[in-house]
Amino acid sequence: MKKLSTILSLLCIAASLNAQQKASQSWAPVKGKISTPWADELDSKNVLPEYPRPQFERSNNWKSLNGLWDYAIGSKTQKPNINQGKILVPFAVESSLSGVGKTVGKDSLLWYKTTFTVPSTLKGKEILLHFGAVDWRTTVTLNGKEVGKHEGGFDPFSFNITPFLNKSGAQVLTVEVWDPTDDGPQPRGKQVKKPEGIWYTPVTGIWQSVWIEGVNRAHVDHIKTTPDIDRSTVEIVPFAENIAAGDQVKISAWDGKNKVAEAMSDGKSAVQLKIENQKLWSPANPFLYQLKIELLSGNKVVDVVSSYFAMRKTSIGKDANGIQRMLLNNEFVFQYGPLDQGWWPDGLYTAPTDKALKFDIDKTKAMGFNMIRKHIKVEPARWYYYCDLEGMLVWQDMPSGDLGNRWENRPGVFDHQTDQKRSAESEAYYRKEWTAIMETLHNFPSIVVWTPFNEAWGQFKTVEIAKWTKEKDPSRLVNTASGGNFHPVGDIIDLHNYPHPAMPSPDYFGKDYALVLGEFGGLGLPIDGHVWQQKNNWGYQSFKNNTDLYNKYAEFVKRTEYLIKIGLSAGVYTQTTDVEVETNGLMTYDRKVIKFDEAKLKEIHSKLYQVPVAISK
Repeated sequence: MKKLSTILSLLCIAASLNAQQKASQSWAPVKGKISTPWADELDSKNVLPEYPRPQFERSNNWKSLNGLWDYAIGSKTQKPNINQGKILVPFAVESSLSGVGKTVGKDSLLWYKTTFTVPSTLKGKEILLHFGAVDWRTTVTLNGKEVGKHEGGFDPFSFNITPFLNKSGAQVLTVEVWDPTDDGPQPRGKQVKKPEGIWYTPVTGIWQSVWIEGVNRAHVDHIKTTPDIDRSTVEIVPFAENIAAGDQVKISAWDGKNKVAEAMSDGKSAVQLKIENQKLWSPANPFLYQLKIELLSGNKVVDVVSSYFAMRKTSIGKDANGIQRMLLNNEFVFQYGPLDQGWWPDGLYTAPTDKALKFDIDKTKAMGFNMIRKHIKVEPARWYYYCDLEGMLVWQDMPSGDLGNRWENRPGVFDHQTDQKRSAESEAYYRKEWTAIMETLHNFPSIVVWTPFNEAWGQFKTVEIAKWTKEKDPSRLVNTASGGNFHPVGDIIDLHNYPHPAMPSPDYFGKDYALVLGEFGGLGLPIDGHVWQQKNNWGYQSFKNNTDLYNKYAEFVKRTEYLIKIGLSAGVYTQTTDVEVETNGLMTYDRKVIKFDEAKLKEIHSKLYQVPVAISK
């Protein structure tokens, strides 16, 4: 009997291994486009295995659901059999790394299905199902019952799936997605159904990690952390779920193994931690304090979460000539970095691996930049985590959308000032998504600027939206409309000028707003064998060799030095990498060729941070 049991066990193991091997063989990247070096490292059985939420971590109570799922593309009127093939989650269906490479469009739905088991280590826990991001309208079903819906392509969401779980064994998860791309009023960034120029391939469906997490019924759902370096304090608001009278949340701050502050909360009220001898976070010294959050019920610890924060301040203040300057920790720091689209030739919105995700940040720092403007896209939490670790300042754009509405003249101080007139539906989607993005990203110290609008794309109710953004988060600067229609609101006036550097007039704007160059450059150099397509690539000014490219760029940097002296606070060079038909990146789209000598860039960039600017105290 024992021998028979052993044989059956071996047969089961062999069958399982055979099934895994077949599943692995059923996936391969779609051919025909360039790919990054990390595409070859991608393991379809172990996709993006890193913990997705490093700033709010329960590292032992989770399970990734990334991997090969069944998929189908069908009509909006009838649910298909979800058996058209395998898709590699979390890569968008249009991407090469999804293994599918098909478009969906507004008249169809994308369906996913997978099965999973809940680990025995999570027995007795409440089970939360997390989605990092899905574009755009998502309906989630578990074991044949609808769990919930979500609208939004750039914000994480989760459901408590405990009531929907089978008591044991396999759990069948189905996800339905509808995404109208640029045929809808929702925020959608730079994706369009007919890519060309500065507009890129559609991104539909799951594009960030999917995972389950086990929590106690009473648990801390999230926290909000806001530093105040002028008072040497950090305010922390815990948001606890299902707590009983008398339950408390203990919050402690740590410098390595040394506890520096501690306070108790009732699970919903803010606490102030006094940070003596505070260590300030900056690009030169990106120091992070560790946080420990413990939920106590009857003096018993029922939930523990690890997090971190930084003591840093972003503000504006006048220099000796009365011109407003962007300040970091009450000192002028010239902020200079690339426009970063965050696109990948093989994964579109999604980096192939965590190493790839970090690569762009590391290279940006190695080139001597201290800032990144995250352009019309939101990244996974781990990207911002790496910016926090590396001391990289981040300007965060709101993904644009609804570019098709008519324009409406609105009176103001600038003759060319106009706003779009959006529908109530469009405005509601914008406000909901921007709120979710700001709330989700609030705790990352690297983010120092919010940008609600870019180049008048969908720009509406500008004064109202800028004031609302500032009220939502007064701890950060608001760049109302980067390169868009200027309105007398916010902290920054932002000019786009191609190709050479320029700046808003110090005499006209400088007394009220910090002056920045939100985009310039765009110097192009197509590299044969590393382009999205062989013909019709472009840059704002194109070159045939690296030497001429560098010499022109060096001229621009020298000009920028002068602009700093007369009032410029920041500059953004277009751009980190080539993207699709744009060949104006510091690197090629596949990240295999860096077009500049990194050491030479770092040397000339260092001079930008040495221009003396005295701030009035």
